[in-house]
Amino acid sequence: MRYPLQNYVTCVKFSPSHQKFLVAIMKVDEPRFYHDAVKKSEWCTAMNEEIEALDKNATWEIVDLPPKTKPINCKWVYRVKYNSDGTIQRYKARLVIRGDHQVEGIDFTETFAPVAKMTSVRCFLSVAIAKGWELHQLDVNNAFLHGDLDEEVYMKLPPGYIVSNDNKVCKLKKSLYGLRQAPRQWCAKLSSKLSEYGFVKSYADYSLFTYRQGEVFMALLVYVDDIVLASNNSTACQQFKKYLDTCFNIKDLGSLKYFLGIEVARGPQGLFLCQRKYALEIIDECGLLGAKPAVFPMEQNHKLALAQGKDLTDPTSYRRLVGRLIYLTITRPDLTYAVHILSQFMQSPKEEHMEAALRVVRHIKGTAGQGILLRRDSSLQLIGYCDSDWAACPLTRKSLTGYFIMLGGSPISWKTKKQSTVSRSSAEAEYRSMAAAASELTWLKAFLAALGAFLEKPMRLFCDNQAALHIAHNPVFHERTKHIELDCHFVREKLENGMLELHKISTTHQPADMFTKALGRDQFQFLKSKLDILNLHAPT
Repeated sequence: MRYPLQNYVTCVKFSPSHQKFLVAIMKVDEPRFYHDAVKKSEWCTAMNEEIEALDKNATWEIVDLPPKTKPINCKWVYRVKYNSDGTIQRYKARLVIRGDHQVEGIDFTETFAPVAKMTSVRCFLSVAIAKGWELHQLDVNNAFLHGDLDEEVYMKLPPGYIVSNDNKVCKLKKSLYGLRQAPRQWCAKLSSKLSEYGFVKSYADYSLFTYRQGEVFMALLVYVDDIVLASNNSTACQQFKKYLDTCFNIKDLGSLKYFLGIEVARGPQGLFLCQRKYALEIIDECGLLGAKPAVFPMEQNHKLALAQGKDLTDPTSYRRLVGRLIYLTITRPDLTYAVHILSQFMQSPKEEHMEAALRVVRHIKGTAGQGILLRRDSSLQLIGYCDSDWAACPLTRKSLTGYFIMLGGSPISWKTKKQSTVSRSSAEAEYRSMAAAASELTWLKAFLAALGAFLEKPMRLFCDNQAALHIAHNPVFHERTKHIELDCHFVREKLENGMLELHKISTTHQPADMFTKALGRDQFQFLKSKLDILNLHAPT
């Protein structure tokens, strides 16, 4: 049987080296349990290396278990690490403590640690490519092991770790993966070392650090132990890498290629981000590699909230699928609305919900190589689009907010979210959507300022509701507006101080419309073209 040519994907638009990278990052089977891993020499070697690293770092000491103390269990986790060209770098075994068995107040207290938002990642990369900065990826070896531990924590001996006395346990002296406080301790240690070098933490995003000295500028974005470094000076960049290596023993992964499951390709037009490999894994897991692609992800006028079908016998598969689809929206804004709707039924999904989720997967089948382009010629000016669907939820009658924000010609932020309160009119729902978009624009302006990208012109926000625009421009007080919360009216404040400009746009040309409702094929394709979603993995 022959399939239509549109079901095939080619990478001819990429350079030969990047094509090799794309082919090489295919999935390698990873064991789930110790008794499977111990049968293969490469995983035994990886476990020995991990134990040696833990011993070298003085992570624990072997002691007798104190009376009335219950040690925490641990397990091995196995991953295959890749080079920047996609070839296998090494087999990595990580010893993880069962933090879910910890008791608050005894084994841990505070646990919070900042992690870079995906909007921050896209904005960071967009500024870097527009300013022509170098982009490097760094990985910290055994990052969590560098955190100092204050509490007394006892752990059972790792599987495969042999001692003569059965009553022996590990008393942790330093943090370990799986501990609830481990991310916080690691973040505190990294922040202190960066501050000593001269980096300043951004108040717009605590995972962003910047360094300025004369003409030299460096910016660091941290996602746990994965670090993206941008710089306008190669020499300063190399010096900083050496400093960080002396502190934490880092791995320099070279130019940014593959970050958090996102494939990054740098070309003359800019930086292309996609999740082709991740998308193909989702399709394969659902058994739909040979399925006919769907042209658009969700049927118009769907009634999923009112579905009366049978409950799924195994809701876990639905939850896993929707969870993976949520992560796919990092580079696929066109899927945001459909995934938002599907995520509302995680508690008790029905057969209709699973069918709708599989339709989204069939749409991905025909667009697996699509992603977003962060343009090199970006003007670094913020432009936003906001929309709402009044009383969209048939159960609660709450409205839906949707917004889409571009930096120059690069898409960097988008969201679909149900409003927290019921709106009494479409104008109110639109005004709330406008306030949400204005809030995001205000934050993005502060984030850009931390990167040295200062906006010279007011931020522009487009809305298709004339009444909402009138409320924002005029201090009216009547039946339609007197019940709106005061915090929504900060839109008017942004207008008065010149930070924001509001503009009218027709509904048919409103990109944010696809974030609030399911559209038909023609309108979906038309608005999708406005989101700057490209398919550099072009169909043949």
